[in-house]
Amino acid sequence: MPSSRPFAKWIEENQDKLVDRLAESVAIPSVSGDASYRPEVHRMGGWLADTLTGLGVSVKSVPLGKQNLDGQEIDLPPVLLGEYGSDPKKKTILVYGHYDVQPALKSDGWNTEPFSLSEDKETGRFYGRGSSDDKGPILGWLNVIEAHTKTNTEMPVNLKMVFEGMEESGSDGLEELVVAESKKFLSNVDAVCISDNYWLGTTSPCITYGLRGLAYFQVSISGPGADLHSGVFGGMVHEPMTDLFAVFSKLVTPSGEILVPGIADKVAPLTAEEKARYEVIDITVADFESAAGGKVTLSDDKATTLMGRMRYPSLSIHGVEGAFSAAGAKTVIPASVRGKFSIRLVPDLTPQDVNELVTKYLNDEFAKLGSKNTFKVEMLSGGMPWVASIDHWNYKAGTKATETVYSKTPDFTREGGSIPITLTFADALGKSVMLLPMGRGDDGAHSINEKLDRSNFIQGSILLGEYLTEVANFAE
Repeated sequence: MPSSRPFAKWIEENQDKLVDRLAESVAIPSVSGDASYRPEVHRMGGWLADTLTGLGVSVKSVPLGKQNLDGQEIDLPPVLLGEYGSDPKKKTILVYGHYDVQPALKSDGWNTEPFSLSEDKETGRFYGRGSSDDKGPILGWLNVIEAHTKTNTEMPVNLKMVFEGMEESGSDGLEELVVAESKKFLSNVDAVCISDNYWLGTTSPCITYGLRGLAYFQVSISGPGADLHSGVFGGMVHEPMTDLFAVFSKLVTPSGEILVPGIADKVAPLTAEEKARYEVIDITVADFESAAGGKVTLSDDKATTLMGRMRYPSLSIHGVEGAFSAAGAKTVIPASVRGKFSIRLVPDLTPQDVNELVTKYLNDEFAKLGSKNTFKVEMLSGGMPWVASIDHWNYKAGTKATETVYSKTPDFTREGGSIPITLTFADALGKSVMLLPMGRGDDGAHSINEKLDRSNFIQGSILLGEYLTEVANFAE
């Protein structure tokens, strides 16, 4: 049955006030990836610090230095380190969120002004950039603090907070700060909870215990000193684009099978217990087809489709630099092309392992072509996969809280994407990290018309409070 605790009742009864605070935050266009918006990111950080302080949170604003962006040297947004409570008898939970957002313009196709929170009364949906990613979830924690204060209810745990302003643009400086603070401000943390992801679908809450990693590659092929006319040179020179397509055809099959030898051998074996988790997840293949906008799934089996997204590696080809892509017919032979592809990683694949396998394989495949062009493959970036144990008390608390608020056991999911700071927290602190989402799978976090359902904002806030209450009830 839904929570009947005093803090939960207060959140329900004061939801319009809490929505007004969400509207205030959405109205600040804190776009981190555009230098012209950087003052707004700092303004959002100041607004959040002031709001936290007003709720009794001790806040330290940590500057991270400068960066070069759009040809300018500008200040990075500060990381806010917050502390609420310091009772040594209580567990200390670290919560993380980000106050920056993706770019958004009305001309992109928004139905509403992106930086003005709009509610559709019929559907109960709030539209606005950052509403779901990640201002709504951050404010969920603030709602819990205020609700406990207003109802004279003792907070069941101590809270530590890390709120950053660069998540949408690479989290510059955050990893180094977390590592440095792991022996200081964060030294007494017992577990970590992040609310910066989403339900798998639209009807069932979930808890996320794993993320895929990433290895991003660039293949460069060049030969002629300049672009050539195909009527003059076609049939008499080795063409870089032809070589690139030949090499890329050796990466992955249309059915998604990765052809790089050795990658499949390093994937952690599937256990019967793990497979059972995918079988019971409340979603259908039709839901994925709807999300993809077409009947294009590689399998018609739900568990197989889910595992393709969550627990197996995938290889995707992303694009080609140097190729002709405009409208019309241009008969050019590009002198140099650069192809981009990535591999999503799962345990026990590491970026280093994959880099070695891919580099050797593609060099061998290029050599088979007998081409006189030059060839280079390099890994541009990489991030480790992450998976946690759902048997830890942190997950048991999240599960019990979800059952209380939503009257159903949450789906246990692994995300296909990557949230690098998750692994940083897990490694630097050596503690359990759990992803406990507020929003739904159709929130459109990085798209036009980003939304957050009123019910998810209110019930999601109550969920975070219930989770903290359950944490206090579980012994290690």
